[in-house]
Amino acid sequence: MSDATFETFLVSGLLVLIAAVGYLAWSAWRWVDRERDMEQRALVGVSYELRHNLKRMMSELAGLANGTLKSEIEIVPVVHPQLDALLSRPNEADRGGLTVIRGNYNELSAHKQTLRAAIASRSNIEASAHVAVDAVIGSLATLYLWEEHKGCAPESARSTRSWDVRDWMKANRFNADSLPGLHLRDQVVERLRRDGMTLTPKPLTYTASEYFAMQYDRKADPNAPFWKRKKKAVPVVEDNVTEEDNVIDEALSEDLVAADEVAENVDAPNEVPEDVEAVEVASESDFAESADITSEDPISEPDAASEYQAADDDAPALDPDPVDASLETTSDSKPRTPGAIH
Repeated sequence: MSDATFETFLVSGLLVLIAAVGYLAWSAWRWVDRERDMEQRALVGVSYELRHNLKRMMSELAGLANGTLKSEIEIVPVVHPQLDALLSRPNEADRGGLTVIRGNYNELSAHKQTLRAAIASRSNIEASAHVAVDAVIGSLATLYLWEEHKGCAPESARSTRSWDVRDWMKANRFNADSLPGLHLRDQVVERLRRDGMTLTPKPLTYTASEYFAMQYDRKADPNAPFWKRKKKAVPVVEDNVTEEDNVIDEALSEDLVAADEVAENVDAPNEVPEDVEAVEVASESDFAESADITSEDPISEPDAASEYQAADDDAPALDPDPVDASLETTSDSKPRTPGAIH
């Protein structure tokens, strides 16, 4: 073999090897990409499968309410092959969301069996229907989280406007009056909010009439943010008063009155008894009669002087108070020093 032929053979072999390696790489990439596409389609099939089962059950519940569904054969069992296929092999999907959907399927299937048994036995199906409606609302909330939030938990979902939930239900043709006796879209929104999902705006605390009828005191606290109004005083509700309570209150009031009277007697000044006042008045009147002197019987000066002298003699002698000699010493009583100028 010549050198030229050998070089041609070598180059051709290398090209074939490169082509084979490229084909194998492309086949592997194509296989991985196809598996990813199949997985995405399977996840879409899970949501479609759940949506179909929910609509079927909602139509059955509406038929039970209006009386068009009368046989247990018309209640179709719940089947979910797409979900079973995903759960039977490993995948990159959220296994938690798939598990929640499987739980919803089990709940729906159990309620369907209960309804079938109630219809077969001709018993009251109202309680079973109410429980089944609650299960349908919970399954709708799970379906929304699966399609719009990748199957995450309600508390982990991002904040969303409540009208987005309503628009999603409208796009999937879940009418508000699909279940008789309630507004389906409002119920789904409330279920999501109750499960922990943040939906805006928050529900109103007051109606429009209650809000505008409120009396505001905006300048109650000028230092507060936005001048918040002060809190209204809570009225104290009195408990039921019995006869025994009334008797006890009367006894306490009497004791309080008696205590007040004693306090007044203690605080009041010492009063003179009426008998002493009468004696004093009588003595004053006798003195006035004895001292009633007219111009016809004048009193001579010597007689008056003698009377006063006699009165002074009869009165007991009063000793003067002792005076401290040390206090009586003044500048006049000091002894004069010789040679001092006074």
